[in-house]
Amino acid sequence: MAKVTVVGAGFVGRTAAMRIAESNLADVCLVDVIEGWPQGVALDLRHTASIERFDVDVTGTNDYADTADSDVVVITAGLPRKPGMSRMDLLQRNSEIVGSVCDQTRETSPQAVVIVVTNPLDEMTFLAAQRTGFESNRVMGMAGILDSARLEAHIAGELGVSPLKVQAMTLGSHGEQMVPLPRQATVDGRPLTDLVDAETLDRLFERTKGSGAEVVGLLQKASAFYAPSSAVRRMCRAVLSGTDQQVLPVSAWTTGQYGISDVYLGVPVRLGKTGVQEIVELELNEDELAQLRAAAEAIRSRCDDLSKLD
Repeated sequence: MAKVTVVGAGFVGRTAAMRIAESNLADVCLVDVIEGWPQGVALDLRHTASIERFDVDVTGTNDYADTADSDVVVITAGLPRKPGMSRMDLLQRNSEIVGSVCDQTRETSPQAVVIVVTNPLDEMTFLAAQRTGFESNRVMGMAGILDSARLEAHIAGELGVSPLKVQAMTLGSHGEQMVPLPRQATVDGRPLTDLVDAETLDRLFERTKGSGAEVVGLLQKASAFYAPSSAVRRMCRAVLSGTDQQVLPVSAWTTGQYGISDVYLGVPVRLGKTGVQEIVELELNEDELAQLRAAAEAIRSRCDDLSKLD
């Protein structure tokens, strides 16, 4: 049986563990620094096995030795940005947390595929690749699947249709540098651009960019976790199955695709047992390509901030 370690037993981590277990994808090991917390979450999840009809093992631990030989390591550990905290403050604190996680992962699961969820996502994915020393195809960030799902939900709500009839994709970065692809979006097979006007498109895209903040504003004391954990489960399933040929947007290391190199960027990929198997180059128009390249340079600049930290 495959093994997935989820680092961080907060809302995203424990919900991701639940989704992976309930899908019978792999044994799940949930690790956290708080004594008793991951063990309690794991015990609670095991109590649901006969109800939810899964037979994978779920364990909780404070010791990375128990995570040894994981096939996938999902990093959700980190701090949310708080009032009065600068972006560099958040970068400092979470780089310390993610860096420590990666050091442990390198020792205990040297063949693992790493999926980064911790924000700021692009910088943390870049850091994870550096600190683990893993091949770049084995380290990726989760954002594009989440943003694409949010866009699909907003389109479905706007048009009053099932989200299952909507297909849409976003590339670039998680947030302001998100690159929507209206020409690629369809509703029940029909082009989205035939169904709504440009003003509506802009409104849908802007809402998608701000969806995370919208959820935080409504919850007030928490951030999104249902949708991010679903995106994690989707990525784990694609990696562990090794046969899923669906194109998925993830933050992956570029090597010349779209004229972009040496930066982690949200691009369409095919995933497999060794991580990113292929970056798929869609036919983008000049405006879309310009937006994607601008997003890459913004990410590159932010990753340079890591070198300024002690």
